[in-house]
Amino acid sequence: MNAERESETLPQAADESARPGRGVYWLPNLLTTGTLFGGFYAIVAAIDGNFSRAGTAVFIAMVFDGLDGRVARWTNTQSEFGKEYDSLCDMVAFGVAPAIVVYQWGIERIADYGQFWTRFGWLAAFFYAVTAGLRLARFNSRAAVADKRYFEGLPSPSAAGTVAGFIWLVSEIEFDSLARLVLAFMVSIIAGALMVSKFSYWSGKELNLRGRIPWIYALVIPLIYVLASLAPQLSLAPQLLLLIFGTYALSGPLLWIVRKLVKKKRVTDHP
Repeated sequence: MNAERESETLPQAADESARPGRGVYWLPNLLTTGTLFGGFYAIVAAIDGNFSRAGTAVFIAMVFDGLDGRVARWTNTQSEFGKEYDSLCDMVAFGVAPAIVVYQWGIERIADYGQFWTRFGWLAAFFYAVTAGLRLARFNSRAAVADKRYFEGLPSPSAAGTVAGFIWLVSEIEFDSLARLVLAFMVSIIAGALMVSKFSYWSGKELNLRGRIPWIYALVIPLIYVLASLAPQLSLAPQLLLLIFGTYALSGPLLWIVRKLVKKKRVTDHP
């Protein structure tokens, strides 16, 4: 009887020893909190009128968002709590924060052109926030059955990077014009529409088959922090970031057009 009891308790002891320590479980959530902090600081910086720091904070939030899930898989500390917490922090950092950044930057300037443009400005910002929430809800509800190689719709961090990069860039231009203000809000509307679209975007998840953190993050993290500290002096930073995320945002519609053209050509070549 004692031998049987010992054999029953041994697997349980082995399972307990294989589990990560409690402190390890907090590591992904700590990184997720960094995402929340980036979004919160972006809102505070935008209210203070410092849009270069607001844009930088959004990109720092993106780095933490890219790390928390990978660290959770790497350390085998995934949890339902972590998933829900990550989604809530993403909504703040990539939904609410970019909307407030674009609102704070443009609403005072565009109000000089009439009440219609004022309403257009805050509605555009609200539209972006709504679509970000819808995008995150759709992603969570379809995560179990979705094709891991592609995202359905523009991911919210990439949409936030496009909006924040654009505002960061135009905030450094001294002149004001209605066309520039309308363009800023249109970028928000387009980014929001792409989030809830059905365009396919490459996820890059197949590059992380073993759950290890890609070496590229070892280069990205120092770069982001350098940009954060030298943002006022680096005039090319917003251009480069806007180019990267803007190109990715446009890749979905462009890929869809290419596929349609190829399919049409095949039909005409082989009637």
